Order: sequence, then C-alpha cells, then structure tokens
Amino acid sequence: MASCRDEAVALLGRLGVPAAAITGGSLPARSPITGESLAQVVETSPAEAAAAIARAHEAWRLWREVPGPRRGELIRLLGEELRAAKADLGLLVTLEAGKILSEGLGEVQEMIDICDFATGLSRQLYGLTIATERAEHRMMETWHPAGVVGVITAFNFPVAVWAWNAALALVCGDAVVWKPSEKTPLTALAVQALFGRAAVRFGDLPEGLCPLLLGGRVLGEMLVDSPLVPVLSATGSTAMGRAVAPRVAERFGRSILELGGNNAAIVAPSADLDIVLRAVAFAAMGTAGQRCTTLRRLIVHESVADALLPALKRAYASVSIGDPREASTLIGPLIDPAAGAAMDRALEAARAEGGVVTGGEAVEGPGGIYRRPAIAEMPTQSEIVRHETFAPILYVLRYRTVEEAIALHNDVPQGLSSSIFTNDLREAERFLSASGSDCGIANVNIGPSGAEIGGAFGGEKETGGGRESGSDAWKAYMRRATNTINYGRRLPLAQGVSFDVG
Repeated sequence: MASCRDEAVALLGRLGVPAAAITGGSLPARSPITGESLAQVVETSPAEAAAAIARAHEAWRLWREVPGPRRGELIRLLGEELRAAKADLGLLVTLEAGKILSEGLGEVQEMIDICDFATGLSRQLYGLTIATERAEHRMMETWHPAGVVGVITAFNFPVAVWAWNAALALVCGDAVVWKPSEKTPLTALAVQALFGRAAVRFGDLPEGLCPLLLGGRVLGEMLVDSPLVPVLSATGSTAMGRAVAPRVAERFGRSILELGGNNAAIVAPSADLDIVLRAVAFAAMGTAGQRCTTLRRLIVHESVADALLPALKRAYASVSIGDPREASTLIGPLIDPAAGAAMDRALEAARAEGGVVTGGEAVEGPGGIYRRPAIAEMPTQSEIVRHETFAPILYVLRYRTVEEAIALHNDVPQGLSSSIFTNDLREAERFLSASGSDCGIANVNIGPSGAEIGGAFGGEKETGGGRESGSDAWKAYMRRATNTINYGRRLPLAQGVSFDVG
C-alpha cells in the first residue's frame, strides 16, 4: 500500500490544490494512520486574515443583491464538483482524519446532500403574511442576508460541517469565512479548490466571497471578535464554546454552537436485541468513538442486560482494527497521541470509580494511535461517566423503571443526541415527550448517530443550543424584518391608540 504522504500528494494534485500551498509552510499536516507528515501547509497570517474578512464583507454587499435562485445555482454547481470528486475527497478524509473508507465517502455524500437541499431552499426562503388589526393594511415578515458568516470546524468532520453551514449561508446571501481545524488543513484546501471550480463555472461571483483561513487559535479568535462577522458558527469542545459565546455576545453577534455530546441509549425490556446490537456497534465504535453523536452511555434494563452484554462484548472483541484504507477495517486510529492518553486516563478513572472494563487496550497498527473499543460496566453514573471523553468508551448502566432510565439519561451536562430501543408505544412516546429526553435529537429504535441532513442538527445544555443543516436552520443565517404596509388613506394606530394633531 502506498505511503499516506504519496497518496495525499497525488490526491491533492487531482483535486486542484496548488503545490505551493502544501510545501514550505509552518503548519504540519499529519496522518493519524501512520503519524507521518503529509505536507507543510502555508498558514494565513493575521494580516491576511483581516484582509480576507474585509473582502468577504464587501463581497457580501454584492452577493446579497443576487436573487436567491441564482445563488442556488452556485451551490448546485458545487454539488456537481463534489460528486465528480467524491472518491478522491473521501479518501483524503480517510488519510487526514483516520476515518474508514465508507465513512470518508459518507462524509462527502453528506456534503452532496446538503448542496441538493440548499439548492431547493434557494427558492423557498419564505416569510409569512400576518393578520393585522388595522383595515387596509398588510403585515408580513421578510428575511434578508445577515452578512459574513464565520465557520470554525473540528477535525472529526473536517468537510461536512463546513458544507452544512456554507451551503445554507451562501444561498441565504451571506459570505462565508472558514477556519478549519489545524489538524485537518488538507481536506479544507481540497474543498476550497472544488469551490473554486464551481465559482469559475458560475461566472460572476464576487471576489473574496468564501475565503479559507489556515492556522491556529489566533485566526479563530479574529472571527470571534470581528464586528464584520455577525454570525459565528463554531464546532468543538464545550470549553471552546464557553470561550466563544461571551465574546460574540459582547459585540451583539449571533453564535451557532455545536459542542459536546454525552449521548445515551435506553434499552427497554421489549427491545429487539438484534437491532440493539447492530445499532450500538456502529454508534459506539464507529469513527473510533470520535463523533459528537457517538454513543457513550448504554442504559439497559436489568432484565435484558445479561443477554445483551455478552453478545456486545463478542462484537467488541471481533471488530477489525487497523489501517482505515483497508476494506476489512472497521476501527481506525485516534486522531493523535493526546486522544489515546485521554482514553487511558478515562478507563483508569472508571476502574477507580468501581467500573469493570472490557477492552480498551492498545492495538498494534501501522504507526498511529490504535485502541480496542472499551465497555465499562459502572455501578453508578459517576463523574467519569458524566464527562465526555472523545474515544471509543461505552459506559453501561442498569435500570429498573423507565422513569429511572430517563432520569439517568438526562443527568449529564450535555444534550445532543439520544435514543430508546423499545417496542412499547407508551415508552417510546414518553421518551419523545416534554418530560422525556432533553436532547436536541431523540430517536426510537435507531442509535444516536447518523443524522440525515433533512433535520436540524444540534443540541441543548452544554451542547450549545445551535442548529445546522436541515429543517428551518437556514433562519440562523438571515435577519428577520417585520413589515407593515398601509395601502389606504387613513392612519389607524394599533391597540386603538388615538393621537390626533392639528
């Protein structure tokens, strides 16, 4: 098998990334598969970043005047470019983020799907006609482009989350400035090249509409603090969100935060255990536990736990771990040594808090950080269980009543995704009700992972409250205006107020 470096360089060339962007720079791009260096990326200086934000603001002033369906044509063309480059970009995601091939390709498909959604949305940026109490008046709401949208993305979905934001923001008439994770700059460069191809085909795109900022924290802070960025979408840790939110709010900007998730699934007595086993395997082990929607807590009824857990442990012991480029591999590497150390510390804490751990040991791989997924059977929902560790650790708790299960489910700081496995209609509806799951995503008989783009994605509590992707998430990228039109010859005031002069 070719070296990761040789493969990445070839892919970048085919995708249209200039060699000058990936040689001689100060930002190292590494593959978690082998740990080897892939490129030395040229960073964006603070002065260049400030100029790019200013240019994006000027580009927005032109782009907001372009009709919505015409803006949608840009995103349609981007979708075409992504379709043509799906195999190459998907493999590059695997090389730089460590995802198995099907997940790398699936992430690009997610980009294609949101482009399809946003293209249709460009003809559906609807307002409302509102009933008015005044005769010969009409009241309505209209939606207008907000301005420059800053997008800060994380390593685990290095391209899809940008697409969720950019596809919607661009059809809404905004400019987009992207600061990707410094761990995954190459996939960002590739997407930027594909966007450039779509822009050339589009023909009259304002210059500087969608720039890329490559580098570290300083560039992200510039987006957070810039008064030219009215909307800031940031994906990352809860700690990052705590730092970002008050700074954006201080300048009266708007944040779309996608932060931590400590997702749980309840397994009820009536659950189909074959479905549970397959769903838990993907949700808890997929992407080596490095999804924000990874299943981290399994809350199992005591009557089925002894039947489910042995089967689950066999599945954990059987999964193939190694180079994610190999078709047989299901579990690839953790992103870096720090992630491996965090997993080891979490398992030590679980044992100290009374847990019985199966798995979690280091696995020999082609040079990166590989761990066997772990199951930790816990006596209580202790401190380590309530903390999100970005690694393949599944904490298992037992329960007796559905009320107890829901209370355990909700008793964590995060509130992203959730599920219940049950064939009892009352339990399912209870879980989805106002007194059930407190998460932004709540599922029945599927796991918490694998969200489709048609629904709004995001969560509550320390997950940040942001919503991206489908449904009416587009409204976060626009500003609302309420309009009243008087087409009569009188001037009646609302609420019966009288104010006659002369």
